[in-house]
Amino acid sequence: MISSQGRPLRVGLTYDLRAEYLAAGYGEEETAEFDRADTVDAIESALRELGYATDRIGHARQLIQRLASGDDWDLVFNICEGLHGLGREAQVPAILDVYQIPYTFADPLVMSLCLHKGITKTVVARAGVPTPRFQVVEQTADAYQVDFEFPVFAKPVAEGTGKGVTPASRILSTAELAPTCQRLLERYRQPVLVEEYLPGREFTVGLLGSGAEARVLGTLEIVLLPSAEPNVYSYVNKERCEELVEYRLVHPEQDDEVRQAEQTALDAWKALGCRDGGRIDLRSDARQRPQFIEANPLAGLHPQHSDLPMIATAVGLGYTELIAQIVQSALTRRNVHARTRAL
Repeated sequence: MISSQGRPLRVGLTYDLRAEYLAAGYGEEETAEFDRADTVDAIESALRELGYATDRIGHARQLIQRLASGDDWDLVFNICEGLHGLGREAQVPAILDVYQIPYTFADPLVMSLCLHKGITKTVVARAGVPTPRFQVVEQTADAYQVDFEFPVFAKPVAEGTGKGVTPASRILSTAELAPTCQRLLERYRQPVLVEEYLPGREFTVGLLGSGAEARVLGTLEIVLLPSAEPNVYSYVNKERCEELVEYRLVHPEQDDEVRQAEQTALDAWKALGCRDGGRIDLRSDARQRPQFIEANPLAGLHPQHSDLPMIATAVGLGYTELIAQIVQSALTRRNVHARTRAL
């Protein structure tokens, strides 16, 4: 890809390497959302194959250092998850916005919105997207105010990769709910999302593009194997997915429940303002109606182990082409606003 100056477009890569944080003393669960080196290798290799000049930047603080030294890029391919706070996934996009450097995936507002599952559900529900009833528990006493039927499901309001999700997340009574919420509040130091438990099938829908150009890439049904932790797509099941989970490609033209899931996912994607590529997770209720669970505007991109590339592979889209379509979507924003003079 050539710039107007006749040179390859320079693409920076921002990322959080799990190995670096583990070496610094952080724990396995704390770093569960961060990327392995082979994910960064794969993205960079795909970008180079597509003709881009690449530059590895690293995490948010390293980005700040590079910007302060005067570095610049035509585009940043951002997969930084961040470490602290409800705005952690928004940190790199916000920094890049200051310098008017375009980047892949969602803007700071959408990243923060989608990390807080309670606020996300409020927005999609207002847009008419079906989602189970819920309540955000800020303190243990709030658990006694839950006014919808049991069983319910409880998890941290702003975690990914199944952190805080175990078989104990499916709760049958208020007597179980209050101590479960207390444990989650103490461990994760953030509110707890309590929602109606959905007993049906579970899907993850891959999407590409932004706004009116967004489209469904494909859908995997998540099927827990007999050796998996039961009833929930838990942290353990996700960490050991190769042996505990079957990811089954399903087709809307053959299955009306899948068709509904894909339409719900596309509606949620557009309502939230997600961009370029990602996933929407859904689960069906007792009447086989798919319900929005959560959005993933910064989906994992390991070629073999992450859901979005797995969906792409299953529908015949190669990894390099997946990266190409994400970048092409992001590049449509590159010339929307001319850069203003720095102060």
